[in-house]
Amino acid sequence: MKLKLIFSLLFVLCCAGAFAQTARELERKKEALQREIELAEKNLTKTTNGKKLTLSQINAIKAQVRLMQEKISTINSEIKNLDHQITENTSKVQNLKTRLTDLKNEYAGMIRFAQRNRNSYDKMMFIFAAKDFNQAYKRIKYLQQFGQYRKKQAAYIQGTEKDLSNKIIVLDQDLKNKSNLLKSQVNEKTKLDKKKGEQTAVLSQLSKQEKQYKQDIQKKKQQQAVIDRQIKAEIARQIALARKKAEEQAREAERLAGTSAKKDNKPAPSPNNKPKTNSEILRSSPADAKLSDAFESNRGSLPWPVERGYISSHFGAYMVDQASGRNEGVTFQTSEGAAVRAVFNGKVSTIFDKFGKYYVIVKHGEYFTVYENLKSVSVSKGDNVSTKQTIGVAGITDGVPEVGFQIHKGSIAQNPESWVAR
Repeated sequence: MKLKLIFSLLFVLCCAGAFAQTARELERKKEALQREIELAEKNLTKTTNGKKLTLSQINAIKAQVRLMQEKISTINSEIKNLDHQITENTSKVQNLKTRLTDLKNEYAGMIRFAQRNRNSYDKMMFIFAAKDFNQAYKRIKYLQQFGQYRKKQAAYIQGTEKDLSNKIIVLDQDLKNKSNLLKSQVNEKTKLDKKKGEQTAVLSQLSKQEKQYKQDIQKKKQQQAVIDRQIKAEIARQIALARKKAEEQAREAERLAGTSAKKDNKPAPSPNNKPKTNSEILRSSPADAKLSDAFESNRGSLPWPVERGYISSHFGAYMVDQASGRNEGVTFQTSEGAAVRAVFNGKVSTIFDKFGKYYVIVKHGEYFTVYENLKSVSVSKGDNVSTKQTIGVAGITDGVPEVGFQIHKGSIAQNPESWVAR
């Protein structure tokens, strides 16, 4: 029975701990989403000051709508968790009430028994009425244990009443929290409806400025194509350098092996003419292989290239109204003057500037991270950088601080959202 009680208590404590952890995680997520919504609103205010509609403005509104929907979803999860907790606590309150009633009835029975045998004469008669000494001793012990048990039962009743009072307080707080969350949910839905109305108005405005907007998109696509070509060319150059170095090392190893074989009067070993892949080339040194493995092991937990912000443009093809394009990475809208950070240990392989902005490429073994649209840089080519080290400052696009971020495995672009922490 003791073991069962211990296991039951442990189970209850684990469940309570898991709920508390989930509740804290949801609260942190909701607070983070609210900060992102406020930042998006701040950036949106900057862009709406001008009459001309911009891609940054549209992305800011879309991001706000998405973030608001995520916040409402988080509130719904909080409400579901509270409903589960309220059900559990209601059940516990009912069980405690039942247990308290049973304890009080049992204690009342003991009091009535003690009342009937309240004087010392009755107790002595009860002991002397024993048929032998052994039974008399057992009766003495029984009376002692009965008194102790009565005191213990009184303590149990007090403890149960205290537990019941505490659990009722918790239940009342849960109900109050649920009421607040329901009000917050209604408030957020109202804000979302208003923001969707703004989105509709912007799209209506877009149809009026369609020609100008398409021209702007086309210009940005052409500029981005130039930038992407240079990024790919720089990565290809790094691969070519690594291949040349690996081939030189292989030829030197073959020469030494041939010299050693000739000295020992043995036939020279056959050269390995099998071409190596880009991945094998970039991982050819133990240091690069170790760095590549470390980068891969942090997939899904890499820090963001900006400390504060939100993703306004996602990886892959996109379309706004009739204007389409492709993003080789993701775009973060952030705060003005925000520091841009390296997401992992590596070496700065390239820094170049285009259209008044700086672009930094950092090599992590066979992986490359690209930081676009920087106003200024604080590192130089060949520098070793560490995780979260500042490498520059975010640039401004259409009045909004934005940073483009790409990840390449060799020459193949990856979706950064599957690599960075959520």
